[in-house]
Amino acid sequence: MALRTPLFDWHQKQGGTLVEFGGWMLPLRYTTITQEHQAVRSAAGLFDISHMGRLHFSGTQAESLLQRLTSNNVATMKVGQVRYGLVCNAQGGIRDDVLVYRWHDHWSLVVNAANRDKLLAHFQQHSAGSDVQIDDQTQATAMLALQGPLALELQRGLFELDAATLKYYFAAPTRYQGTDCLVSRTGYTGEDGLEVMIAADQAEALAEELLKRGATPCGLGARDTLRLEAAMPLYGHELSEEIDPYQAGLAWAVKLDKGDFLGREALLARQQQHLPVRVGLQLEGRRAAREGADIRQQGRAVGRVTSGTIPPTLAVPIAMGYVLPEASAVGTLLEVVVGATTAAARVVSLPFYRRG
Repeated sequence: MALRTPLFDWHQKQGGTLVEFGGWMLPLRYTTITQEHQAVRSAAGLFDISHMGRLHFSGTQAESLLQRLTSNNVATMKVGQVRYGLVCNAQGGIRDDVLVYRWHDHWSLVVNAANRDKLLAHFQQHSAGSDVQIDDQTQATAMLALQGPLALELQRGLFELDAATLKYYFAAPTRYQGTDCLVSRTGYTGEDGLEVMIAADQAEALAEELLKRGATPCGLGARDTLRLEAAMPLYGHELSEEIDPYQAGLAWAVKLDKGDFLGREALLARQQQHLPVRVGLQLEGRRAAREGADIRQQGRAVGRVTSGTIPPTLAVPIAMGYVLPEASAVGTLLEVVVGATTAAARVVSLPFYRRG
């Protein structure tokens, strides 16, 4: 049975269309995906992201555990810093992409909903016998994202800390209506904004307050079109246990010089292999490419689409996919199978959209 976030009843009251995603019941949309997408690009949108896993790590060996099991260098992080990283398997494939938070005496990880149980078991297995305590705080807390050019203005006076004072990809503990919470300058839409981790019983009050201040409730549909315009990979689409960080264009999140970590030796070997790489495509015509569609070059199959849509901001068909390295250069002409025919496509630089 699908889990419910602390805002499940609130979504129903707001008229949300609820669907199962990552084992949770979440709103697909409240009005239309286009309206919600445009609200984030022009003003501020509010998302319930409580389905994301929230893991707490403490103990004297917590840092060394995260250094061994994530690809980025957590040892160089400042207190309050948030850093994107990847958890790889022994073959170099991506088990999940995560956000690592460093605090004074502990660490936090935000992980993808569908991978939470898998990662929890992974971290517990590798921490056995060491001084690391792992606490899954997902169901005791909620997480909301306020995204858009007006997001930081809307939150002023809401928390004891003004989130506008945070640097990008930094976080801080603060309070909302006397309750402890965490606010970070992070997001998954290509816009500025913040994400808030808060006690489950305070989630609805915070959501109501943000709506009164002018935020638009947004669902999974707009979250997907927004992240696709911003060329942010989604686990299960652009990322999987068969795809490594170099293929995914995430080499910047891998620090081979930090010392050994799980998957490092395999990644060194995979760099020398002729593996498909992630690209952005812009299609001609008015039909969207769909996940799994063949990508061809002069009739020869060279890859597959992982995500595609006609997003509201750009209003042209775009897609991400994996193609052979020789077909990956920006400007390369390809074809994408769309229904019973093919559409001409050109490899374009990523991201498709960048905020002004």
